[in-house]
Amino acid sequence: MAQTGRTTNGAATRPRRPGGSDVARLAGVSQKTVSRVINGEDYVSEDVRRRVLQAARDLGYRRNNVARALNSGRTNRIGVVTLGTALFGPSSLLIAVERAARSSGFTLALANTFEGDPGGIDDAIEALMQEGVDGIILSEPIDEGPQTISIDVPVLNLGQYPGLRATQLIAPSRDSELSGYAATKYLLSLGHEEIRHLAGPQRWWSARDRLEGWRRAMSEARLAQAPYLAGDWSPASGYSVGKVLAQDLDMTAVFAANDDMALGLIRALHEAGRDVPGDVSVIGLDDIPQAAFMNPPLTTIAQEFELVAAHGLRQLIALINGEDPGEFGDIEPYRLVERKSTAPLPPRSAALPN
Repeated sequence: MAQTGRTTNGAATRPRRPGGSDVARLAGVSQKTVSRVINGEDYVSEDVRRRVLQAARDLGYRRNNVARALNSGRTNRIGVVTLGTALFGPSSLLIAVERAARSSGFTLALANTFEGDPGGIDDAIEALMQEGVDGIILSEPIDEGPQTISIDVPVLNLGQYPGLRATQLIAPSRDSELSGYAATKYLLSLGHEEIRHLAGPQRWWSARDRLEGWRRAMSEARLAQAPYLAGDWSPASGYSVGKVLAQDLDMTAVFAANDDMALGLIRALHEAGRDVPGDVSVIGLDDIPQAAFMNPPLTTIAQEFELVAAHGLRQLIALINGEDPGEFGDIEPYRLVERKSTAPLPPRSAALPN
C-alpha cells in the first residue's frame, strides 16, 4: 500500500510508491533476493519466490522500468510494427507475440501502420526507436513499394522487407510458399487435377506466397493451371468469386487463400447446385474458430502462430542479451486440419449413368 507523507506546512504529499525494500521487509528476505525474483533470475527457491511475489501484490509494488533502464541500459520493451487490422492472421500473430513476450519478462510497444501509407513503416519504426526499445519485430504483411529501412537494434522479421538493413536480423528459415503448396498437394493426393485457386489481394505478401505455392504444386504434378481469381479476404468476395467458379464444370477442387473467402465460396457453390464435397472439394487456410462449424466443416491449413512467435522471440531475446541465437530451426509453421469439405475424387465410371 502506498504511504502518504506531510510537508513542513502540513500539506499532504503524493503517496510514496512501495519499493523493493518494502517488499523485502514484508517477505522477510534481502533486497537482492527481491531483485532476483522480480527479474526472473535463478537460485531462488519456489517458496521464497511465492513469498516475494505475494508481498509485491499485497503492497501494489511495480518495477520502476525507467530506473532499471538507467542502471542496465535496457528497457525490456520490444517494439512491434504491424498493420492496423482485425483480420484473423495478423491479429492472431500479434496476440501470440504478446503472449510470448510477456512470458519472457518483456512488454510490447505497438506501432500500427495503415494500408496505402508507404511512409508509415519508417514512421512507426522511428517512433518505437525514440521510446528506447531493446529490439524490433516487423510483422507488416503488405508490399508498400520500394523502401530502405535501417535499424540498429536486433530485429525479428516476420514479414518481407526487400530493402531491410539491420545489424542483427532473424528471419524464419522456412519456405514462404509452404502453406499454399501443402493445401494444393493435399487436394492432389485426393486425386483432384482440376484445382482452382481463390487468391487473396496481391499486394499482400501472404497472398502472393499462397498463389506461388499452388502454382508450384500444380507444376510439379505437370497439370495445367487455370487463371486464378482474387478476392479481398472477406466472405463477400469469396461469394462473388464463387458465383464465377460455380460455372466452371471441369473444376473439382478449390484452394481458397483464407477461410473467410472459403465460407463465401461454399455458399455460392451450394446456391448453384454444386455439392461440397460431392462435386467440389474446398480447402481454406487459417483454421478460424468458425471453420469447424461451417456447412460442411471446413478442411483447412492451420497456421502455428504460437510456435512461430515463441521460437522467434527466444532468438530475438538471445540477441538482446548478447547471446548466440542459433539457427531459427526447422519448425513446421503449418498443420493440415481435415474435415468434411474435401473428399477423394470419385472414379469417372462412378459418375457415368447406368
